[in-house]
Amino acid sequence: MNHFIQVENAEMVFTTKKGSFHALREIDLTVDKGEFITLIGHSGCGKSTLLNLIAGLTLPTSGVLLCDQREINAPGPERAVVFQNHSLLPWLSCFDNVHLAVERVFGERESKVQLKARTEAALALVGMGHALQKRPHEVSGGMKQRVGIARALAMEPKVLLMDEPFGALDALTRAHLQDELLKIVARTQSTVVMVTHDVDEAVLLSDRIVMMTNGPAATIGEILRVDLPRPRHRVELAEDRRYVQCRKEVLDFLYTRQGHVEKAVA
Repeated sequence: MNHFIQVENAEMVFTTKKGSFHALREIDLTVDKGEFITLIGHSGCGKSTLLNLIAGLTLPTSGVLLCDQREINAPGPERAVVFQNHSLLPWLSCFDNVHLAVERVFGERESKVQLKARTEAALALVGMGHALQKRPHEVSGGMKQRVGIARALAMEPKVLLMDEPFGALDALTRAHLQDELLKIVARTQSTVVMVTHDVDEAVLLSDRIVMMTNGPAATIGEILRVDLPRPRHRVELAEDRRYVQCRKEVLDFLYTRQGHVEKAVA
């Protein structure tokens, strides 16, 4: 398999008013084409920092990051990001929010008709074909996130990067969008790296779960392969012994081996 993403000995040190803050150390990670990876760990463990490095939004203090054999030194359309905050432009319709991204990536190569078709197809893929002309304030939080995902997918990225995209949603909406994401990734064969705090979300969605140690100077503590067949259905998995065992291993890592931070805060 091709390694679409390679992170080699990456370090991240931020300069703050209080001095240097060592966020990440000795990060080595590869992600294969079509693989779904989740990054999980306690708050402050550098999950989002690592995602931002892969996105090219931040440059590492040392180390090398590659995407499709090319060094990551800036954001690029081959790496689309979906944030927890949908980041939609409030004055544009759902259609126009997606079309803006499509135009930036494909505007010089495709006709207006093709760009319109690409935009509508992306919104249809996430179940938002009925709300093309609605503005963000006219749709629910879950629908806003669907548009954000559509915008990312419309760019046909090689890698989809997601930073807790469902973290601000209610439990039922979150579960519904997780199920939709499973179907979308199955259809598009996307390579995904996703930050989450949710153990069940990580096990349900992932091929591998990357567990981060506590910060500062956080690193990868353990990587768990989730050996569950696809397609996955949450109700069927609830009592699947493999699902239960994966969930137990992640909980053991977070709350037994890396649990002292939470106890100290409490």
